[in-house]
Amino acid sequence: MHNGLVRALTEALALHPIRGLWRDRHFVLALLTALPAWALLTALFPGPAGAVTPAALLYRVILAPLVEELAFRGALQGWLLEAGWGRRLLGLSRANLAVSVLFCAAHAAFHPPLWALAVAVPSLVLGHLRERFGSTVPSILVHGWYNGGHLLLSGAP
Repeated sequence: MHNGLVRALTEALALHPIRGLWRDRHFVLALLTALPAWALLTALFPGPAGAVTPAALLYRVILAPLVEELAFRGALQGWLLEAGWGRRLLGLSRANLAVSVLFCAAHAAFHPPLWALAVAVPSLVLGHLRERFGSTVPSILVHGWYNGGHLLLSGAP
């Protein structure tokens, strides 16, 4: 019973390990796009000096990416893809576009509007990775990378 539940959750949330992930050009490019994103976000949203704490790192690099990716890209995007939202518009699935709109809206509840809008492109990248690999593992890793770099560069909590 326990193994069946774990297997069902793993499938529902697309938590599958990926071999050769670090050699995939889409994954590596997603990591590299963090560099200009960090520069832009740090310029737009500088944080107070000394705001980086172990708790902030734990939350921003591990907890938030894990919860957000499992909810948005794992459960919601997976469900939309199964419901037929895989048709592409401008190279992106309707599922990815819809989830990215919701992801921005969720960020708007806790951040200024410009910040919420700033997560649109990274959200589309994370959605692309989820679809490319059929797994949320790459999007969780990249999301943590994006958050961690911004936190360390800006100090923004």
